[in-house]
Amino acid sequence: MNGNRFGRLFQLTTYGESHGDAMGVTVSGVPAGVELDEEAIQAQLDRRKPGQSMITTSRGEPDEVVVNSGVQDGYTTGTPIGMVIQNKDARSGKYEPYVTAPRPSHGDYTYSAKFGTRNWGGGGRSSARETVNWVAAGAVAEQVLDASEHDVEIKAHVNRIGDVEADPVSFEQLLERSEENDVRCADPEAAAEMQELIEEYQEQGDSIGGSIYFECRGVPRGLGAPRFDSFPARLGQAMFSIPATTGVEYGLGKDANHVAGSERNEDWTFDDGESFDHVESDEGDPVPEGNDHGGLQGGITTGEPIYGEATWHAPTSIPKKQRSADWETGEEKEIQVVGRHDPVLPPRAVPVVEAMLYCTVLDFMLLGGRINPDRVDGNPGQYDTDYHPSSPENE
Repeated sequence: MNGNRFGRLFQLTTYGESHGDAMGVTVSGVPAGVELDEEAIQAQLDRRKPGQSMITTSRGEPDEVVVNSGVQDGYTTGTPIGMVIQNKDARSGKYEPYVTAPRPSHGDYTYSAKFGTRNWGGGGRSSARETVNWVAAGAVAEQVLDASEHDVEIKAHVNRIGDVEADPVSFEQLLERSEENDVRCADPEAAAEMQELIEEYQEQGDSIGGSIYFECRGVPRGLGAPRFDSFPARLGQAMFSIPATTGVEYGLGKDANHVAGSERNEDWTFDDGESFDHVESDEGDPVPEGNDHGGLQGGITTGEPIYGEATWHAPTSIPKKQRSADWETGEEKEIQVVGRHDPVLPPRAVPVVEAMLYCTVLDFMLLGGRINPDRVDGNPGQYDTDYHPSSPENE
């Protein structure tokens, strides 16, 4: 099975199944000299882990991360970073009825059709539990960016559940409010309505979809290559890799289909040193007036905020009775998916979105030479450093 790696220079390679012994990720391309805070990695995993509220699965996973390579005395060495998260609360027995009778709209049949076998406990490799690896990698990417000279900030929140939509919020409100409620919505009134709607579907044994708004600030201009390695192309890959994602937009998104070119096009002006604090530019640089293109022109970053939205369908594991076709017995049968499942996905997907954005931005920063891939301080070849002060030449 291929497709377990993401990135060009900053690469994450993952393994693990939902009910296997453990989940794991190897992160390659981390420059040496980054002071790695393992508690900060754990904090991000805690945001994604199950059982954190009444509107998430009750599966009791502590998701405790162990960093077992690539770090010496608290600093990255430039070699691959290995991280492992043990599975503690897997209960595979509830999945035995679906071994040859696939659950509706899951990966059960497609995995079996492709490989002739599959790890069926909890959905195996197709489970969104695999994203725990991505969040760990994203937490590393965030720390690399924080250690660099660039001030990159990334934040997301749930902006829609079903037919309840949040009002637009500022980036500052995203930072301040999105973690104040279980839905992770920065609009408190909309969050309360979303919570009520989710609970209604939960009581009915059903689920509901939604969407997440994301924004990246401090990303310098000039990142991305035309065509297949454009920033939006790689952004789309990152977001569509998240299970249950059905749509990804940036800038005006799908609303651009009814906007005239004269309305969407951004006139150019010069940075006057006062009006463009939100743009990565210097006084006197050409800058666009407005940002309907979402910080991307020609597939390359403009220095403006990159923003967009990703959409998730309703979780497919629901306790309502459904019908399946058992390929072993040749009969159609009624099934009822029993287990511990989320009634909605976006609240726990917020840290996953942020993690994949951090991974994508860092990869482009390394590819574009904005961060030295060997050493974060940009001085490779010098053995005397704060994180490794003992030089043989100084003995």
